[in-house]
Amino acid sequence: MSSTLGRRGLLAGALALPVLTALPARAASWQLRWNPSPGSTGLNAFEGIEDDRAGSHPGVTHIYPQGDAYRFDMHLRDRDSATDRQRQEVRGMRQNGTVLNWKNGETWKLTYQMFIPGSLKATTSFTHVFQTKMPGTGTSPLTVMSLRHTGGKATLEFKVFEPEVLVGRVDLAPLQNKWIDVEIEQRIGNSGRVRWILRDGGTTVIDAAKNGDTYLSDVIRPKWGIYRSLSDTAHLQDCHLLLRNLKGYQYV
Repeated sequence: MSSTLGRRGLLAGALALPVLTALPARAASWQLRWNPSPGSTGLNAFEGIEDDRAGSHPGVTHIYPQGDAYRFDMHLRDRDSATDRQRQEVRGMRQNGTVLNWKNGETWKLTYQMFIPGSLKATTSFTHVFQTKMPGTGTSPLTVMSLRHTGGKATLEFKVFEPEVLVGRVDLAPLQNKWIDVEIEQRIGNSGRVRWILRDGGTTVIDAAKNGDTYLSDVIRPKWGIYRSLSDTAHLQDCHLLLRNLKGYQYV
């Protein structure tokens, strides 16, 4: 009898399994996807390099790593394939050989530092230092950060390109000839959203957000460099742009 009860007791104990509870879902957060190093990654950090693609300045390299930064040189003689403008840009993000495209419905954030020398001036036409675009030729930008001379003064602005949604605009002069911190957050979609933050040391210069159309079709990719019109000759000269500490995050 005692042995039978003992077996039943063991059986009962074996059947009394602990109650399992579901683990809570992980909260969405920013995940680092892209973290290039000019010294080790070099220009392989980008999907493509648009260095004098029209061959207007042969024998000269305009985009290259310099110390811990990426440098973009622009000379007055440089021309893009459309001869009324100039372009020295990189496009896309590449991590460990894989291109990181931005897709409809996703949210991405870029952080980096930018040095705008006094020689790179705002113009009354377009001078873009950042864009997001769909791959291929003939499509307009989706968002742009630009040096624009407006209202009689030089400014740095960010726009959702169509239909001309101004996210924010600040005076350019106090931000030149020093490293400033840039943060761009972009939700991809026809009902998208952009947040633009600039910091000068410990001071937040602007933190602004607007809704707008940030998607055409296919995928979206960021572009950095100097892309400017030649129409405002009064504000054009040889110049350069420096970028460092580039990082890309996806919200998942």
